[in-house]
Amino acid sequence: MEYSHSDAELAGQPIGYWAWAAHTAAVTHIRAGLARHGLDQPQWWTLNQVVGHAGGRGRAEVTDMLKNYLEVGSQALTEGIDDLLRRGLLASDGDRLHITAEGAEVHARCAALQKEMRATIHDGIDDEEYVRTLKVLQRMIHNVGAEMWHH
Repeated sequence: MEYSHSDAELAGQPIGYWAWAAHTAAVTHIRAGLARHGLDQPQWWTLNQVVGHAGGRGRAEVTDMLKNYLEVGSQALTEGIDDLLRRGLLASDGDRLHITAEGAEVHARCAALQKEMRATIHDGIDDEEYVRTLKVLQRMIHNVGAEMWHH
């Protein structure tokens, strides 16, 4: 891989731009992959929160948990849940959401896809380098007094 700047030039580059560029590239890649399976990212998160819960999950519980992910907000989640219900990927029992057989199948395909996309994004980056990068970013978040949202 060829880098955009020398090491000395990179040392002077703004973190805001590079963090944004990495975020945009990764999220765009992930969203395009999910779209091939008929899901948007909030719908993927929703299926991921409901799968494996035999008793289902409360709609408000799922929405409250996910609304801060990438600042998606409650409305996008509500609309996404409604669409998943219409499409038969989720079923509801009062306020409880349950994954259907078809929803579990879509979830399994997208879970495999997530592993493939992660491998693509992490190509040439070992775990030690990745962890160091995240620790550096967390330190920068701490340095500016921002709260880290644990996900």
